[in-house]
Amino acid sequence: MKRIIIIGGLSAGPSAAAKARREDENAEIIMFEKGSNISYATCGMPYAFSGIIENREDLIVVESDLMQNRFNIDVKLNEEILNIDTANKIVYSNKGDYAYDKLIMATGASSVVPPIKNIHIATNWSTCRSMPDFDKIMKEGLATSSKNITIIGGGLIGIEVAENLKLAGKNVTLIEGANEVLSMWQPKFGSIAEKILIEKDINVITSSFVSEFNVDKNGKISKVIIKGKEAIETDFVIVSVGIKPNTDLLLKQGAKHIKNGALIVNEFMETSIKDVYAAGDNVAIKNLQTNEYGYFPLGTHSNKAGRAAGANAVGSETIFKGAYNTAIVQVFDYTFARTGMNAKALKAQNLPFKKVLTIVGATPGYYPNKKEIVSEIYFNPTTKEIYGAELVGEVGVDKRIDVLSTAIYAKLKISDLAQLDLAYAPPYSPAKDPLVVSSFVSENIVNEKCPQISVEDLEVFMNETDASNYLLIDTRTQEEYEAGTLVNAINIPIDDIRSQIEFIKKEAKPVILICRSGLRAFIVQLILANNNIKEVANVAGGIKLWQLCNKTVTKPKEMFV
Repeated sequence: MKRIIIIGGLSAGPSAAAKARREDENAEIIMFEKGSNISYATCGMPYAFSGIIENREDLIVVESDLMQNRFNIDVKLNEEILNIDTANKIVYSNKGDYAYDKLIMATGASSVVPPIKNIHIATNWSTCRSMPDFDKIMKEGLATSSKNITIIGGGLIGIEVAENLKLAGKNVTLIEGANEVLSMWQPKFGSIAEKILIEKDINVITSSFVSEFNVDKNGKISKVIIKGKEAIETDFVIVSVGIKPNTDLLLKQGAKHIKNGALIVNEFMETSIKDVYAAGDNVAIKNLQTNEYGYFPLGTHSNKAGRAAGANAVGSETIFKGAYNTAIVQVFDYTFARTGMNAKALKAQNLPFKKVLTIVGATPGYYPNKKEIVSEIYFNPTTKEIYGAELVGEVGVDKRIDVLSTAIYAKLKISDLAQLDLAYAPPYSPAKDPLVVSSFVSENIVNEKCPQISVEDLEVFMNETDASNYLLIDTRTQEEYEAGTLVNAINIPIDDIRSQIEFIKKEAKPVILICRSGLRAFIVQLILANNNIKEVANVAGGIKLWQLCNKTVTKPKEMFV
């Protein structure tokens, strides 16, 4: 009888065990878990802090009894594997040793603990990755005596924890070392997320690293120390600054790995060691766009990889090709999503690209409670193949990002988006879906018919260029203009633009057009082009994106005083 040993019982392990049993009824399958629980939803923990997920038991996806009774898996809880002899195919636990025919490493990853002074003697802090972490946070961090909570790390988990602790009535401070939160996204999206958090009364501190905890004689943290900034009073600290793959047992055996220690596996989930498979947050898989091995620690990949590893360990043939950085996160009323390569990644790969940014209604203007989606799509300037995209909005972001992720997998061009037969009805989408609009706008960008300038580039341009050397025209109504505009902008409403053609020609300067979100400026841009005014750019996303990115506007009366 073939013996399959699986080390790790969180996500990939149970997936591998169940699939192996479905493929082979006769194999002996043993799964080891060093803790007392298997298959719990770490991604759901933040939502239990606020009570959205009501019970601890709801986080347990599969009980060990079910794995044993339904799938005939020998589940060994509280039994840690301490060593592996891959030459003789034996694993050694704290309770015994076991021979194997095939081994599946599903050991996951552990939270990184930063080198903060006094962290190892402090008591009132936790990471947020395991059920013991969850229980400690629920007992101490959510206690009535804990009013001020500090979160270190502004990535996906840090953001989710911050939101849900705020919803639980806590005073929350979020500290991030990068210049903005959600640093996986382009900076403007991080700025938008930061603005939302601040508006929800979360204290956000970026470009900062915690150097020390002030602790009392009992190890209780009272203050978080940041160099050069005022100390943060706190009752509890949650650390979420990253994870490290749990791969030491195989690294000692010479397994191939990437820089962070994640095991390199092929599409069959085989490691470089014979008869040893791996799946989950301890592996590096192919980036399907760059063909390089990357680290993608998400539950979606853990489950698919575990399924493939379990099938292949019993002799079936199932592949998991890889991933390309699709992610999504809720920030209060907004959803942030991304897929593929953004500008930072494309520059790192030395790949030329163009981008198209639009702000379009997620539903028709006539439908109640209209919401908009900000989308930026990156594409190959020659082939037009979509490289990646980032979106934010209150409604429909999840639908559009999955369409774009599918488009990347299928190697569609950005022009193909306009040809997709997307579902339409007023509660769900306007007649011209935001992705279709992006496709239309991209044609003008490719043809250099209507160049865009980003809010980031505009800010740099305005800081570096004397205002007398360009013409900045706000094409909104006078009422909108007077409520707030950009410094040095003059107001020529769209419906008056034709009467001002000679004035614009006489100025003989590069023209920058801005409106609320881009549409009116685009129409004016076409009018100017058709009147032989060529050096014209419109601000992608307009005043709305400028303000979303936490940039200030000025009232004209104050500007020209």
